[in-house]
Amino acid sequence: MASVAYIDPGNFATNILGGSQFGYRLLWVLLWSNAMAILIQYLSAKLGIVTGATLPQNCRQHFSRTTSMTLWVCAEISAVATDLAEFLGAALGLDLLLGPALQAHGMSAAGSLMIAAGIATVAVFAILALDLLGFRWLERGIMTMVGIIGLCYGFEVLLVHPDWLHAFYATVLPTFDNSSHLALKGSVYAAVGMLGATVMPHVIYLHSALVQPRLNAMTTKTNKPTPSAIRQYLKFERVDVFVAMNGAWIINSAMVVMAAVALFHGPTVSPTIQDAFHTLGPLLGRSAAVVFAVALLCSGLSSSTVGVMAGQVIIEGFLKIRFPIFLRRMITVIPALVVIAMGFDPLKILIGSQVLLSFTLPAALIPLLLLTNRQSVMGEFKSQMRTRIAGWATAGVIVALNAVLLVQMAMG
Repeated sequence: MASVAYIDPGNFATNILGGSQFGYRLLWVLLWSNAMAILIQYLSAKLGIVTGATLPQNCRQHFSRTTSMTLWVCAEISAVATDLAEFLGAALGLDLLLGPALQAHGMSAAGSLMIAAGIATVAVFAILALDLLGFRWLERGIMTMVGIIGLCYGFEVLLVHPDWLHAFYATVLPTFDNSSHLALKGSVYAAVGMLGATVMPHVIYLHSALVQPRLNAMTTKTNKPTPSAIRQYLKFERVDVFVAMNGAWIINSAMVVMAAVALFHGPTVSPTIQDAFHTLGPLLGRSAAVVFAVALLCSGLSSSTVGVMAGQVIIEGFLKIRFPIFLRRMITVIPALVVIAMGFDPLKILIGSQVLLSFTLPAALIPLLLLTNRQSVMGEFKSQMRTRIAGWATAGVIVALNAVLLVQMAMG
């Protein structure tokens, strides 16, 4: 379920931007972002397993009230940006499938998108309702959608016949496009957006909560899990995170490869998601466009569900209040509906939200590193020296990229 956040509509937007403007060049960003994601997600799960509490709960317990409230504000900003991007992606995917038929009967483009948003709202509520049948039912529903996304992009890659050698070199050799000042600035912006879409702050909070149901099943009224049981759980968690994150990395890479082959126009052209859909049809056949829209729809629905769950974990953990998940979903739908009604460019909103997530990421990552490095919090399971070095190096890279982007934006 955590891996869903790594293949959400924000990833569609940033991967299409990166592939269409810079070809295969930024594939290395996904590789290193994925390596960061594996480390971060494992640490989040480890904190939840060892302490029996979520990351927001640990922040409230171990940090001052001022610090905790500041972290909560940052977390809510990231949650709102995430909800906006993911719900907007679901509405776009559904509109690409239903919009042409609705517009053929005289409806405006904005009207068909609003109808798609309404249907997406109902669909997300239906997916959330699976949790009422048991946590495993919700997991199965999300896994099914992830499987559909993977199959869709496997099909797309088979159609475009990529240059695999070129893609391999771009994956292992980090470069930016320095052919011009505009190209360099654009490639850095796209890289930060791809990073923000891959290593997302809200799912850092969420993963520490996703491990709790199984941890509770290991706990009796009289006994907590033994250290050996926790070690066994952590062992399986490492395998789970490694498999899930690498699956998400492969799907993300397939998005960039598809855009690099089918949509590449250089750094001066920024195709929208709708442009991608309408280009794929004439270029590769109607089936390619439909598969693209289905993948976007499944991505939006599944990630929107997970995003709402993350928002609930954040507000309940930091503020220690019970907040109905269906009410949370209803509240977070409103900003997306406003954006749709005002006619903003969906791709720009999606990419801007991912860059915003990259800026709020340190507010989730740094507390996680501080907590997992503390003997008083983790006991014998505190992070080893090599893990600390890797964690702080990851945080340093993210902050440095954000600083570069801020300087570029300030200089116009």
